[in-house]
Amino acid sequence: MDKLFGTDGVRGVANIHPMTAEMALAIGRATAHVCKQHDKRHRIVIGKDTRLSCYMIENALTAGICSMGVDVFLVGPVPTPGTAYITQSMRADAGIVISASHNPYQDNGIKIFTRDGYKLSYRLEEEIEEIIASGRINDIRPTAEEVGRAKRIDDALGRYIVFCKRSFPEDLTLEGLKMVIDCSNGATYKVAPIIFNELGADVTAIHCSPNGLNINTNCGSQHTEDLAAKVLETGADVGLAFDGDGDRLIAVDEKGEELDGDHIMAICAKAMQAAGKLNNNKVIITPMSNFGLRIAFDEMGIQYEDADVGDRNVLELMQQRGASMGGEQSGHTIFLDHHTTGDGIISALQLLAVMQRGDRPLSELGQVFQRAPQRLINIDVASKPPLDTIPEIQEAESAACSELGNKGRTLIRYSGTQSMCRVMVEGPTEAIVDRLANTLAEIVKRTLS
Repeated sequence: MDKLFGTDGVRGVANIHPMTAEMALAIGRATAHVCKQHDKRHRIVIGKDTRLSCYMIENALTAGICSMGVDVFLVGPVPTPGTAYITQSMRADAGIVISASHNPYQDNGIKIFTRDGYKLSYRLEEEIEEIIASGRINDIRPTAEEVGRAKRIDDALGRYIVFCKRSFPEDLTLEGLKMVIDCSNGATYKVAPIIFNELGADVTAIHCSPNGLNINTNCGSQHTEDLAAKVLETGADVGLAFDGDGDRLIAVDEKGEELDGDHIMAICAKAMQAAGKLNNNKVIITPMSNFGLRIAFDEMGIQYEDADVGDRNVLELMQQRGASMGGEQSGHTIFLDHHTTGDGIISALQLLAVMQRGDRPLSELGQVFQRAPQRLINIDVASKPPLDTIPEIQEAESAACSELGNKGRTLIRYSGTQSMCRVMVEGPTEAIVDRLANTLAEIVKRTLS
């Protein structure tokens, strides 16, 4: 059997392997088996985003889990970090999220959390894959009263709303703040407007009407054009864009300029350092973080270290180094003092707290670092052979690095969740960056497409 799990769970086009109902049933059975770790009635929480195919996957997972004698708690559409929190607070054995995050609606995925709210380890993912491939639990068939039950948890959203609001400083409110939020027609569409309204903000919500087919379509954290236009139209102080499953945040300032995850980390790290809350004076980033962020951290006296791309890798290195914050340029930021995983709403609340406490516009806060010119090109690929085995790509990247010297860098890597290769170049000028990025991209296309 091909490997199921990528950098962020299982993902693919819904109703095509591996995202079929049959595979979801098998994953449900294997997850139920792996996560039984104590002598009591076992329970697994299932949350989802707003994709049409979530109904199919949800029912298949539920059937598989119940067939192993484990109960299921269904919480409906809720952000991925909400499922992680509910799993932990309800002392369930595990939590499963049905979502393909920022991918288009036709894709779907399965992410698994442990009972303490952290993403499942690579070791346990491999065990699930082995169980499915070997069929060694096929004969485990509880009967009669031992079969699992499934029920919906009606107050799950309320619990998560309270949890998020508690991450915002008690001595502050959002009163007087005018904001626009883009919910990407995804999992934040119910909770985000409530949270920011209840904290006192004047909220305008856009892309907040999911229909199963419009999640992430020209909206959300990857497409901030509508958000920027609405911020300027309404005279808002800030715009907040979430992705389909609510674990990412990209912001827009009052001038309509986008602030990505690097900006958010820089702004919040500086504030946390000043307040003595930046553990070990360190932030964990990834190779995708902008060259300018590294320069800014050097100037602020903040240490930083690169983890492999992927929020689980960021979290693992944060725990090893005792860091309280880490994240990715894509807007996936982890505030470990508040949650076990990246949470777009909690990230937004930390950013808004810095704005409110300093009474400074976001455009001013965003000057904490200057982005180095950067170009990122995504190339669809038919397969993913090891890049170090392709001489043309290695030679071209080496030549680019030689030209840039210590004034820039290159990064060529495969996406962990899509059939895509990413080419990134940073350098001293836009012209140099564009030229080198286009050259590298053409070579990647020629050798891999």
